[in-house]
Amino acid sequence: MSMVNAMDLRLLTQFDTASLEEDRKKKMLYEEPISLEEAALNANDVMVAPSRKSYVHGCSHVQLLFETVGDRLRSAVDQVPDKEFLIFKREGIRKTYSQVATDAENLACGLLHLGLNKGDRIGIWGPNTYEWTTTQFATALAGMVLVNINPSYQSEELRYAIEKVGIRALITPPGFKKSNYYQSIKDILPEVTLKEPGKSGISSRNFSCFQHLIMFDEEDKIYPGAWKYTEVMKMGTEEDRHQLSKIERETQPDDALNIQYTSGTTGQPKGATLTHHNVLNNAFFVGLRAGYSEKKTIICIPNPLYHCFGCVMGVLAALTHLQTCVFPAPSFDALAALKAIHEEKCTALYGTPTMFIDMINHPEYTKYNYDSIRSGFIAGAPCPITLCRRLVQDMHMTDMQVCYGTTETSPVSFMSTRDDPPEQRIKSVGHIMDHLEAAIVDKRNCIVPRGVKGEVIVRGYSVMRCYWNSEEQTKKEITQDRWYHTGDIAVMHDNGTISIVGRSKDMIVRGGENIYPTEVEQFLFKHQAVEDVHIVGVPDERFGEVVCAWVRLHESAEGKTTEEDIKAWCKGKIAHFKIPRYILFKKEHQFPLTVTGKVKKFEIREMSKIELGLQQVVSHFSEL
Repeated sequence: MSMVNAMDLRLLTQFDTASLEEDRKKKMLYEEPISLEEAALNANDVMVAPSRKSYVHGCSHVQLLFETVGDRLRSAVDQVPDKEFLIFKREGIRKTYSQVATDAENLACGLLHLGLNKGDRIGIWGPNTYEWTTTQFATALAGMVLVNINPSYQSEELRYAIEKVGIRALITPPGFKKSNYYQSIKDILPEVTLKEPGKSGISSRNFSCFQHLIMFDEEDKIYPGAWKYTEVMKMGTEEDRHQLSKIERETQPDDALNIQYTSGTTGQPKGATLTHHNVLNNAFFVGLRAGYSEKKTIICIPNPLYHCFGCVMGVLAALTHLQTCVFPAPSFDALAALKAIHEEKCTALYGTPTMFIDMINHPEYTKYNYDSIRSGFIAGAPCPITLCRRLVQDMHMTDMQVCYGTTETSPVSFMSTRDDPPEQRIKSVGHIMDHLEAAIVDKRNCIVPRGVKGEVIVRGYSVMRCYWNSEEQTKKEITQDRWYHTGDIAVMHDNGTISIVGRSKDMIVRGGENIYPTEVEQFLFKHQAVEDVHIVGVPDERFGEVVCAWVRLHESAEGKTTEEDIKAWCKGKIAHFKIPRYILFKKEHQFPLTVTGKVKKFEIREMSKIELGLQQVVSHFSEL
């Protein structure tokens, strides 16, 4: 009996000692930020409560892919040659996997015939067209680097895009909507006018690398200084095909595949350089979490191809899971998207919050059937919870998922899972993706406890190789141990999901109080008169910065709801310093947007300063 009691006492003492030590470590972890090195050392220490660190690792039983985009395309053709892959509704184009591969191979051989080589940068400038996707796969097969150029760029922006990465060939239509692409090219490359129609091979003193302009349009016109796209498709010889086969064998998953210019809403765009390994794996694991491997999926993609949302989460996710993409129109058109869902019985719908708002508020929304929709992605900007609820209820998007990422991370780092209830799914941007790590850190680069705001950093296969020809900028954004600093401010919850509360550059500092625009926006969306709202900081002599709200009212509230009404509604519900000092009522068309549907907050900030007469007031803003 005494032996048992003694043993019990020793066990109890050991247990109490261990418990005290565990409590001590928990307390230290909760109260004191820890360094990334400490987090790595403690990762396998069961005595440290990992749930209290703002650190997550996407463990996975599914291995990473290690192949090129070309490998994956060839494999898809072997498996489902006659399955429809790409549908472009406006142009009436429907292509199977086999047809896409054949067209891509023909273009690749044509580019090689022109003297372009493995590793050369090939620009694609234009809206969503079949030629865009053909170029995407042709450059992948030929080991070239596709450079996505924003369709809204004008002459000087195009000059920058060509110079920055040394583009050797540019594939483009003559224009789109109000943009005259050919004129913009002539503005910066007057040498094109010296060449005969249908011929290129340009030598320019301004662009030492640039050689070939390739143009396509519906009427197949000929332009001075430009090869016809249709002719380049026919140029390949048997020798070119042998060369292409050799390049395909030599191209490695870690080779550069794509350069995507960051949105440039603040400052000059940077060329994020992504590899086959980066984007193919991200596309695969996005599709896997979305259930694309489980059943037939038809993805409606109104997003621009030039952005990761379209060309990676859309086209490559479909490729890796042998599914189908539908492009309603060359650029976002709410009605075209609704029609495409109805006619093609799309099962998944992509969009930014702005795009979804426009679709569900379209006057003809009720004319079409959306019963086929079961899932979709919302990404590109923080999504109002009220909008998410409407998509689940009104568009049957029961498997709707929220994604978060950046161009530099190929792009998705966090994504909600279908296992989470819809109400939980829309309260964050989801869980860490397979095989990735993420942490929330303070300005000293120390991991903060869960529940504390800080900057999101990401590490893993998806982190870009570099910013092209920008070594210093790369070193600034990616640490020596390959952590990428997103610049986004978030908080990590107990279950490892994160909520984005703003960007470090968007954070408003009012008299020493940090205000995160997303938090105020989500609050104002609860006002029954508010249709859309965006928060920025504007300068103030006393506080440094104060809150300014751009508000779009519901049509029924226009002319009835005033600035004072909204301010009075805020009082007592949020801290006084978060209540907007200024409320500017705007129409939908007055919100400046990037081509991807993101609101340009930098422009809103500058426009507000002018409208409010604050240009001469200096803000005391300081970053996290």
